[in-house]
Amino acid sequence: MKLRLALLAGVFAASAAFAAEPQNKADLAKGRDIVNQICGACHGPDGNSPSPANPKLAGQIEEYLDKQLTNFKAGDRKNPVMSGMVAALSADDMRNVAAYFASQTPKPGAAHNKDTIELGKTIYRAGVMDKGVPACSGCHGANGAGMPSQYPRLAGQYAEYLEAQMKAWRSGERANDPNKMMRTVAAKMSDVEIRAVADYIAGLR
Repeated sequence: MKLRLALLAGVFAASAAFAAEPQNKADLAKGRDIVNQICGACHGPDGNSPSPANPKLAGQIEEYLDKQLTNFKAGDRKNPVMSGMVAALSADDMRNVAAYFASQTPKPGAAHNKDTIELGKTIYRAGVMDKGVPACSGCHGANGAGMPSQYPRLAGQYAEYLEAQMKAWRSGERANDPNKMMRTVAAKMSDVEIRAVADYIAGLR
């Protein structure tokens, strides 16, 4: 409970700071043009990536996408490909791209490993009590839809991508989470647990 409260306090503080900054209204048409020129080859023109190497962005929470693009540009999130893609984008460009992807309809995914589906479900909905791992649903929602300005949508995302990100959080390779929230959680999880919950999340709708 203390861990959960600490995580919530951290994210609410980060959200309040974000909301305090004046934001220009996003232009979906401009966002679409940038996606067609730059982003669509990897993430799909409508944000439904054709490859598990690249995340699905359709229907993702706009503020979350904007933050990730900003982090790539600033170097707070390390990825040589994405850093190159956003290098020439302005703050308005990134906001427009985020809004465009957020407006698209995500295609559903599916869980594939029937042997771990119950373990994944338990972790997502109840956590791992003896390790102090909170339920994923507490932050990302019962159906994985996320919570605007706070937690990203996970439902239908490629299991391979989710697993890779969880392991990146665990190793510290990815470190752009407010107050080390995801790093704290992932550090307590085994490969088996990460793989199971990633597969379960892929099937959420």
